[in-house]
Amino acid sequence: MLARLQQITVFLLLMACLAWAAWFIRAGHPFWAAAGVVSIAFGYAGFLGLEFVLLGFIGRAAPSVPVPSAHQLLAAWWAEVQEAPKVFFWRQPFCSNTEPDLLLAARSGQRGVLLVHGFACNRGLWNPWMQRLRAQGIPFVAVNLEPVFGSLDDYTGAIDEGVRQLEACTQMPPVIVGHSMGGLAMRAWLRDSANHGRVHRLVTVGTPHQGTWLARFALTRNGRQMRLNSAWLNRSESSGEQAAFRHFTCFYGHCDNIVFPALTATLPGADNRHIAGTAHVQMAFHAAVFSEVQAWLQPVPAGT
Repeated sequence: MLARLQQITVFLLLMACLAWAAWFIRAGHPFWAAAGVVSIAFGYAGFLGLEFVLLGFIGRAAPSVPVPSAHQLLAAWWAEVQEAPKVFFWRQPFCSNTEPDLLLAARSGQRGVLLVHGFACNRGLWNPWMQRLRAQGIPFVAVNLEPVFGSLDDYTGAIDEGVRQLEACTQMPPVIVGHSMGGLAMRAWLRDSANHGRVHRLVTVGTPHQGTWLARFALTRNGRQMRLNSAWLNRSESSGEQAAFRHFTCFYGHCDNIVFPALTATLPGADNRHIAGTAHVQMAFHAAVFSEVQAWLQPVPAGT
C-alpha cells in the first residue's frame, strides 16, 4: 500500500513540474518556468530545513550529549536532502521488492537478521543493507509494517513471522534491527515475555523510545503513540518490558531531525551510542550501525 501511495506522490510531483514548466514557457517566461520546477522538485528540502531549525531551538542537547554546531546541522541537512529522495522517491515506491528475503540454509552457527523499517517506510528502505547481507551469505528478512497508519501493536504479527522464518532457517535466535518507529514495533513484540528468548540482540536506530517532540503534530494512530509521554510508551513500566532493555543497542544523535531531544532515542539499561552529525534517515546507513550488527551476527564457533 505504501509503495502505491509514494508512486502516486512521485507521479503528481512530475505532473506538477511539467504543467508549471509548460505554462510559463508558453507564456514566454523561462525563468519562472525553471524556478517553479526547482521549487516543486526540491520543496521537500525546505521542510527538512524547518525540522533542523526546530531541532536547533527545541532539541537542546542534554549535558551528556554534545551540542551540535551550526556546521554539523547544515551538513546533516544537506546529507538528508540527498538521501531522502533515494529512499522516498525511488527505493520504496519502485524497488521495495527488488531484494527478496534470503532464507537459504545458513552456514553452521550463522545467525540471521530481521530488518524493521519506520514510519511512512517499507522494506525498500533496507535495500543497501540487503545487498550487503546477501553478498556475505547472511540470512535476512525485511518486513513491511501494515496497516501503514495503524497502531504499533498491529505490527507484532509481521515481526513474529519474520523471527519464525529466521529461526527455521538458522535454528538460532536472530538479531533484530529497527529504524525509527520500527524499534517501537520491536518493543511491542517483545512485550510478550515468551519472545525474550527468541532474539539474540535488538538494535534500534533513531527510535523515539521516549517519544519525540515532532509527534505532537501527528494525526495517525501510530504517530500519536510516538508523542512524548504517550500512554503507549508509558506502558513499558507496567508490562515488565524494562528488564529486557539490557539486550538493546540504541543509536541516537544530536542531529536527528525527527527524533529529538536526542536522549529520547535511548533506553535505561541499554547500550546507548551517540552518532554525531547524522540526520534521521542517513543514520540507518551509518557504518557504525552496520558494524555493530555484524558483530552480533558473527557465527558461533563449533563446540561452544
